[in-house]
Amino acid sequence: MQNEPEPLKLRERAYESFTRHLLARAIHPGQFISQRELVELTGLPLGAIRELVPRIEAEGLIRTVPQRGMQIAHIDLSLVRDAFQFRLFIEKEAVMLFVETATDDAIAAQRAAHEAVLAQALAGCTPEIEAEAQAIDWGLHNTIVDALGNGIVTNAYRVNAIKMRLIRQERVRIDGLVVPVMREHLRIIDAIATRDPVRAADTLVEHINKARNRALDL
Repeated sequence: MQNEPEPLKLRERAYESFTRHLLARAIHPGQFISQRELVELTGLPLGAIRELVPRIEAEGLIRTVPQRGMQIAHIDLSLVRDAFQFRLFIEKEAVMLFVETATDDAIAAQRAAHEAVLAQALAGCTPEIEAEAQAIDWGLHNTIVDALGNGIVTNAYRVNAIKMRLIRQERVRIDGLVVPVMREHLRIIDAIATRDPVRAADTLVEHINKARNRALDL
């Protein structure tokens, strides 16, 4: 197997570094940033950053503002609505297939993980439990979408997931919501376990709509 070409490695490292710093809030939605500042942030050469910019612009993570430069995606109501609508389109279809393909053991593992963190949260929520709950939350949704086995969908969903995480950081985090969110997830898991695709889809849609309304403060 040949080694990966160095320019490709640099492009991927630049992308990984950018998204990691974005999600770590080293850079913020709405912030203006230059290519030179991205070089300093990522520690990668200017050439890699120049190749990074068209990709993150195409993905909607930055936009070019005339006479002002590059701006990190601003979290506004339009982005919230679009990101959640995208989730609905993808996850509704994905869960209907997941109902048919998920093993009993996989469903049981998801239920056990959710029940464990719910029990901990009911006993007293801590930042560590909230972080674990957030990981379990993302894990269930990613597992459902990955079950499609479609690389194009998975990649598009991954980009949207970055936007979803930004939305949660800016507008609504799982902090204080561990118990209701875990209970909503357990209802989804119960619906999946019935092997009824319509019931599973309806339960998932209800959950995503509740999350959207929290983000929109409805």
